Amino acid sequence: MWDPDQYLSFADERSRPFFDLTGRIAAAEPGYVVDLGCGPGNLTAALARRWPGAQIEGIDSSESMIAAADELRSERLNFRVGDVRDWKPGHPADVIVSNAVLQWVPDHLDLLPRWQANLISGGWLAFQVPGNFDQPSHVVLRELAGSPRWRGLLTDVEQNRQAAQPEEYLSLLAGLGMSVDAWETTYLHVLTGPDPVTEWYKGTGLRPVLSVLAPEDAAAFVAEYSERIRVAYPAAAYGTVLPFRRVFVVARKA
Repeated sequence: MWDPDQYLSFADERSRPFFDLTGRIAAAEPGYVVDLGCGPGNLTAALARRWPGAQIEGIDSSESMIAAADELRSERLNFRVGDVRDWKPGHPADVIVSNAVLQWVPDHLDLLPRWQANLISGGWLAFQVPGNFDQPSHVVLRELAGSPRWRGLLTDVEQNRQAAQPEEYLSLLAGLGMSVDAWETTYLHVLTGPDPVTEWYKGTGLRPVLSVLAPEDAAAFVAEYSERIRVAYPAAAYGTVLPFRRVFVVARKA
């Protein structure tokens, strides 16, 4: 379903939240760092550069993403296909990072205590999730998928992506005895090129829809989506602004 090249077409914008997140991890010399939902591995490799003494493991459910990440594999940097819902390490991790993944996992609040339990004492859990599912980019997608023209073809496509509020994550993890830093940021990405918001979501939110449609239907769906998205996100002389809210959590185990 995932296309690494399409995803990386906005690499700079997509990487900024990752560095804003991991910049608040104060682990000095971790031995074992895990990136859950590592995608094409470019950001996982940044963790290896930051902590040159650590063994780094990236895990993603997409075989195509892991195939792209494998080009970065090294003695300290390993990647494998796996489901973050089932992940269990051979030994506790010093740092667990999950960047823009949990929104795809239904009831992911139930998953966080398991991740916390797989940290060493003093270990770090850091994750961020999009918090913009009420925005036109997603509202238009849901409306189109449920419209008479498309709902028959998209009946089985999961559209239930979600994020909790920062205070919900804080309450859950603090209740487990962790020290928690939770916050939110809305980025104003200035995108350029034709239909840039559609191109952005072709790498993420549109993937479940496009992966089940025949090529001619996928093209028609994208055309209809783009027509409405151009109205919701009008272009200016300097580019098209995509407001993008994200929720961040960095927590340390006692």
